[in-house]
Amino acid sequence: MKLTAAPQAPSTPTSAVKRSQAVSNEDIAAVFDDIADLLEIDDANPFRIRAYRVAARTLRALTVELAPLIARGETLPKLPGIGVDLAAKISEIASTGDCALRQRLRSTLPPGLVELLSIAGLGPKRIKHLYHGLGIETAQQLCEAAEQGHIRHVPGFGERLEARLLSAAQKGLGKDRRLPLGVVEPVALQLIEYLRQLPGVEDARLAGSLRRMRDTVGDIDILVAAAPAVVVTAHLIRHPEVSTILVKGRTRASVVLDSGLQVDVRVVKPADWGAALVYFTGSKAHNIAIRKQAREQGLKLNEYGVFKGQERLAGATEVSVYQALGLPWITPELREDRGEVAAALSGRLPKLVEVSDLKGDLHAHTCDADGANTLEQMALAAQQAGLEYLAITDHFLDSERLLKQIDQIDALNARLRGITLLKGVEVEILEDGSLGLPDAVLARLDLVVGAVHTHFNLTLRQQTQRLLRAMDHRYFTLLAHPLCRLINQRAPLNMDLSAVIRAASARGCCLELNAQPQRMDLFDLQCQYAKDQHVLISINSDAQRTADFAYLRYGVAQARRAWLEKGDVLNTRSLSALKSLLAATAGGRSQGAGN
Repeated sequence: MKLTAAPQAPSTPTSAVKRSQAVSNEDIAAVFDDIADLLEIDDANPFRIRAYRVAARTLRALTVELAPLIARGETLPKLPGIGVDLAAKISEIASTGDCALRQRLRSTLPPGLVELLSIAGLGPKRIKHLYHGLGIETAQQLCEAAEQGHIRHVPGFGERLEARLLSAAQKGLGKDRRLPLGVVEPVALQLIEYLRQLPGVEDARLAGSLRRMRDTVGDIDILVAAAPAVVVTAHLIRHPEVSTILVKGRTRASVVLDSGLQVDVRVVKPADWGAALVYFTGSKAHNIAIRKQAREQGLKLNEYGVFKGQERLAGATEVSVYQALGLPWITPELREDRGEVAAALSGRLPKLVEVSDLKGDLHAHTCDADGANTLEQMALAAQQAGLEYLAITDHFLDSERLLKQIDQIDALNARLRGITLLKGVEVEILEDGSLGLPDAVLARLDLVVGAVHTHFNLTLRQQTQRLLRAMDHRYFTLLAHPLCRLINQRAPLNMDLSAVIRAASARGCCLELNAQPQRMDLFDLQCQYAKDQHVLISINSDAQRTADFAYLRYGVAQARRAWLEKGDVLNTRSLSALKSLLAATAGGRSQGAGN
């Protein structure tokens, strides 16, 4: 990661407004990430470091740009994890492009230290040791010290790590951007199976953000239970897709795959399995919260178990660890320190939605328009995936083709058994908020899925009004992929999503949680807000082909991270209940609205 030079402070109110309009939430989040990295290198309080990391993530989940609000003198909305101090820094960054804290931290540390974070295998703590132990401030100095054999003598490094760091620095291997969950998880599961094939391995599981099912993943963390004599790390580095070995020890290895993904494997004793799984699953914030719970009971919690003095009370299983703390087991998707510990203590943990709860999928495509398979092929694949109904929502550009498909669906339903096709469409929400098909055609459908595919660069007000007007339409059912983001390709729409969610609540519309790996749209925090506003979420695959129904599990994972239960999800309802709800929703909306 490279820090940008701090800009000069604006000299006039006008320049401040212009700068505020140019500073995005992503820019503010990047400054907070820089501050967190600098604080970690400086060995600051971990709670303080975490506060900036949490704030950065919250900012990236917003669809309302904060800088224009600040420029107009408006009060910032209440944001999770952002108190008065951080809110003031947001205003400072929005106005100047930087903040005094980051400038002060940068002035106390050599600028090259942060650039070392781009080298795989180096984190803030190791950089701190290299800096204080050898005076290393740049990648060039790192290479020189490694070539001269100096790094191996720094505590916690060694000869092998020295060689790996040299190789990584010379090859320019850096920390890749975060990749979609649905892209990384299949690779990780194959590695899990490979490790489980080694005799003596008692268990191997995902850890870290992958186990918590974050929508994007930076690297693959795997935990293995095996006796000390089992050569797990040697087995790992023999995997044919391992291209670079960063670290290899008896209980730990870090490698880079041919794809560029970094894999970190930890080996623990079976007796420590549960405690280690809790620790390495994280999140850091959740671990801090449960350690606090342990301290309040006079206990100690670490990666080896729960202890009372020298006596170990638990550690072999996750359940035993949580029970020793007076807590029920908390599912990994909830381990983000968003109130899960308090809910567990009071018996209020939600019964989260499961994949098996889904009765249907309300967004899918066929070869009649933008998909790869026929109506019947999609229907049978949905049935094979355990669904009872499937909405066909091709993105048609003309009414004639859609009317023809409606007749085809009626004919196919007459002979299908065990699966019902619903007649739908993914209709374009035009720039002015009107829908791209006439009412006479939309009236013949079971549901209408509205979506934005063009004019992504409207102002916040224009984009928000566009969506609100679309939802006013008498036949509008569901807003598809509301953010319109494509991970690592397109940023979320600049709109007031909270206003859209509140309008959906008032008008009886639903919002989609699109499970396509490149979308994962909405974010978990936004789904949680929709739940609070009594807006139903539809978890859909947006399937383009028969295999895509497998993506539904990623949507369910995102919903679970949002604390959604079965009743919060539209398509957990039976077909008859769904049809009743859709009819009531359409009937309750103004009959005067429309194109």
